[in-house]
Amino acid sequence: MKPTLLALALILSTGTAIAAQDVGLVEQTIAVPHHAQDMQLAVMFPAAGQQQTMFAENAVFYGTPVVKDAAPLPGRHPVVLLSHGWGGNYARMAWLSAGLVARGAIVVAVNHPASTTTDLDFDTAFHHWTRAQDLSAALDHVLQDPTYAPLIDASRIYAAGFSYGGWTALSLAGVRGNRAGFFHYCEAAGAGSQFCAELAAEGVDITAIDQGKYEASYRDPRISGVAAIDPGLTWDLAPEDVADVTVPLLLVGLGEGADRLNATDTSTTGSNFAALVPQASVRIIAPAMHFSALGLCKPAGEAILIEEHDDPVCTDPVGTNRAQVLDQIIDALADHFELN
Repeated sequence: MKPTLLALALILSTGTAIAAQDVGLVEQTIAVPHHAQDMQLAVMFPAAGQQQTMFAENAVFYGTPVVKDAAPLPGRHPVVLLSHGWGGNYARMAWLSAGLVARGAIVVAVNHPASTTTDLDFDTAFHHWTRAQDLSAALDHVLQDPTYAPLIDASRIYAAGFSYGGWTALSLAGVRGNRAGFFHYCEAAGAGSQFCAELAAEGVDITAIDQGKYEASYRDPRISGVAAIDPGLTWDLAPEDVADVTVPLLLVGLGEGADRLNATDTSTTGSNFAALVPQASVRIIAPAMHFSALGLCKPAGEAILIEEHDDPVCTDPVGTNRAQVLDQIIDALADHFELN
């Protein structure tokens, strides 16, 4: 029986050794032709019998136990491509990668150039098509890599993402963007939308975004299923924007009522995107909020962020058990992708 994230929290807080299937981690940098810089990539996979270290741990968040530069266990595994959110990074989503690896998947996550924590270019960060191209390029890489290619079940390649990354995953399913919808949302939300407010504060002219590229299809025919956790950019879409979607979809919403983040709400109180894809499975997890998906906070995490005037990433709604929320997300994705 695999330990839950709640059990992991207790293990970490007491310093007890972790008894679980090991998660191998190899970080690489690869060239991608659609960017002027290389892209960081992380492959996480089943491994065993080697020394674990903590990955992605800091003063705010607990880390994830991994075996760095491990050799993968033999076998054939499904692949999940994983996309982080606006200003995020793959380390912050390592809890999800590890949870899916524990269920038998190989997870390939990227740091999207121009929209990561340390590389946030406001002028190009909403060129969302480059993110879809990032995941397709990462898939190309592992399918050609002599270490990983023999381990991959090419008939079971999936995409998942959180927030902006949720949209990236939907793009690989064939969902097309609507540039005018993006404008309309920012106009209506104003300062109520953090990312729209940030774009305005930076003086970004969102009307200069290339309409043809914004609204083109970035469907990757190798993808056989998609899961989107609180996806963004779904406003003002029309039936023709989802006409190419043929793979199973899962939409995970975090929180209910006032706890929902309007920019990523796909229900009737938000973009109503879920109504466009009635074939999709919808899972609402509450109590929770958008940032609950960023990992397990340490006891001092909330106070540190308040002192630093940072986003309330560790401030969950009353009654939230974040470890259980994270477990529910892992279970929802594992069930959707029919993992072990």
